[in-house]
Amino acid sequence: MPQAKLTLSIPEKTWIGDLSRSYSEARVRIVAALAGEMSGVGLAEISSPNLPDLIGEMTAYDEVTDVDLLQEYENEALIQFETTMPLLLFAVQDSGVPLEMPFDIVDGEAEWTLTAPQDRLSQLGEQLDAFGVSYTVDYVQQTIESGQLLTDHQLELVRTAVEVGYYDTPRTSSLTELAETLDIAKSTCSETLHRAEEKIVKQYLDEVSSMPEQ
Repeated sequence: MPQAKLTLSIPEKTWIGDLSRSYSEARVRIVAALAGEMSGVGLAEISSPNLPDLIGEMTAYDEVTDVDLLQEYENEALIQFETTMPLLLFAVQDSGVPLEMPFDIVDGEAEWTLTAPQDRLSQLGEQLDAFGVSYTVDYVQQTIESGQLLTDHQLELVRTAVEVGYYDTPRTSSLTELAETLDIAKSTCSETLHRAEEKIVKQYLDEVSSMPEQ
């Protein structure tokens, strides 16, 4: 099945586009999102040296109806927000293409990695055009539909964890150091690693269970 990576340019005068361009050094990582007919809710990890100003400005947009600060540590925060203009979600929901999380928004641009049939990807392109979202296709490649236990992101994380000594005894790299190596939030690193480990352990136990008894 085709896998595509897209870089989207969020239109001017769209609140999330304006906000990320105003704080071009910031990274907004959308880790979960859901859109209805008239609004949407999202969970985002925000990293910025000007975090209080960014969050304050975010709450001032008319399109942002609610912002809840769930966690904050130094220059990172986990927030839940509601908006009447989840533009990117509106653009994707009618195409039938599942939006893979998390994805990053930096300086007015979002990066999506999508896996879907070619006709669905084409429908997504038409939807993005209709909503005025310009985009470039970084690549389209075929992925293995079966037999690949981990996603590419999970596989990269597990490989890096092994390389830096996260699984050594004694451990020579902490979760914080692993996250810093990959330039991702510690919470994202922990959750992704846990999901990958779950798949690996379950497959191992399934294989052991299916082996004939000696």
